[in-house]
Amino acid sequence: MSEVSFARSTDDASNLMQVAASYMDEIVRRSDEFENLRHMPQDLADRMARDGLYQICTPVEYGGSEHSPRVYAEVVELLAQADASAAWCVFIGITSSFLLASGQTEALKEILRKPGVTTSGVLAPNGRAVRTTRDGVPGYILNGRWQWGSGSRNAEWISSGGMVVDDHGHVILNADDKPEQLSLVVNASDVKLLDTWTVMGLQGTGSTDYQIENVFVPEDRTISRYGVRKNTHPIFLFPNFGMLAIGIASVALGAARAAVDDLVAFASKKVPQGNRRTLAEKPATQKDIAKAEAALRAGRAFFYEAIDAAWAGANQGDISTAHRRDVRLATTHAVASAKQCIDIIYELAGGTAVYRTSPIQRRFRDVQVAGQHMMVSQATYELVGRLMLGLHTNIDEL
Repeated sequence: MSEVSFARSTDDASNLMQVAASYMDEIVRRSDEFENLRHMPQDLADRMARDGLYQICTPVEYGGSEHSPRVYAEVVELLAQADASAAWCVFIGITSSFLLASGQTEALKEILRKPGVTTSGVLAPNGRAVRTTRDGVPGYILNGRWQWGSGSRNAEWISSGGMVVDDHGHVILNADDKPEQLSLVVNASDVKLLDTWTVMGLQGTGSTDYQIENVFVPEDRTISRYGVRKNTHPIFLFPNFGMLAIGIASVALGAARAAVDDLVAFASKKVPQGNRRTLAEKPATQKDIAKAEAALRAGRAFFYEAIDAAWAGANQGDISTAHRRDVRLATTHAVASAKQCIDIIYELAGGTAVYRTSPIQRRFRDVQVAGQHMMVSQATYELVGRLMLGLHTNIDEL
């Protein structure tokens, strides 16, 4: 495959960044609204979708702009500097659209080609899907309950993971003797949203539980496991888990960058109680903010290095196990670095950071919750360590 067959121009990426930047002031103004609603306001989600922010990595023929994972990461990182919840919803829209595109059926293409379409999804195979036929159309009856339904309150279509079972509830095995797993795409009108999202951070993401009961899903609205990995487009070679983890890390990096900027903005004005010097004039502040900056930039550098290397591999027709390993390691490390940075900033800010009026406390809470995601958990280090030591490892976990 030619390295530039599906590459988007630098101007296209720059324009997309400008679109994202145009939302920054509004997102900052409305951040309290996100927290109070506990989800993204629908008008904002719809406008962002119409402006193409939800289909950054979706191929052009599927209605997207076909950008690289790096552009996706940069857009989400920028939005997270305004508000982590807003950025999180955009990354969920990007990755769920990518998942639908990887199904490569005409029905899924039709969904994605609708201008301004909003999607969300949960990969966890919590559902049970029974094969059936309705009015001559093959498909599945889906039942289940899913957690962490980020963006589901804004979505038109929601993809949900499930195991294929027989009429007695027994899991059906595929040709590789593994459980047959699908993602099934359901219209949001067939989904019951449950009011469970009362949390300490990322409260504006609407990541509530949801339930699906006896809904028929045509076969052409299903995706086998993680999609079809054809090299017709480089993005289809990028691993699902890597795409998901990139969004989490981008949110964390953006929130951490904003926290450093928040502190700098008032450090020369604040005089801590019992002191004559400003916060900025204290040697401890100078030392610690430099440490926070170093941690953030080191984590970010490895993050983008790994993404660029994997994308170069995809453009050559192959992403190696080493590429996939490094993306997972770099994303996990980026989140850890962002948490380290914000911990330092939160402590430096002192009592100022505990008030709801301080954006630092919100960024602190948001990054703590982002760091709890299983895609960037401590288990990633164990997985990567096994590979480095030449031990038997299930690379499907990458």
